[in-house]
Amino acid sequence: MARILVTDDAAFMRMQLKNIFTALGHEVVGEAENGKVAIDLYNDLKPDLVSMDITMPEMNGVEAVKAIKSNDPDATIVMCSAMGQQQMVLEAIQAGAKDFIVKPFDQERIQQALDKIFS
Repeated sequence: MARILVTDDAAFMRMQLKNIFTALGHEVVGEAENGKVAIDLYNDLKPDLVSMDITMPEMNGVEAVKAIKSNDPDATIVMCSAMGQQQMVLEAIQAGAKDFIVKPFDQERIQQALDKIFS
């Protein structure tokens, strides 16, 4: 079971991810609505995994990945992207994200990403 921090500026998306992670047997330990909040919560909660939206106000997901990885090189982050954000997904992977899941979220695809990350 992983302790997960869910980051997305849309409350509906956070709820959707939280429901999927919980159904898969994981614990959502925190929710952040932008990259700045995610960094603070990451430092406080030390989750096993961060799901990180790419496009958010104040600080986007790529910037937040860079900041979290500079503080904790071992951080495990999976990006959440809408279609058409390939360039930003690539930047996030180069910055240290482990994988990405595409919206709308699919429980099976999320399970595959988690299996890949934690195997």
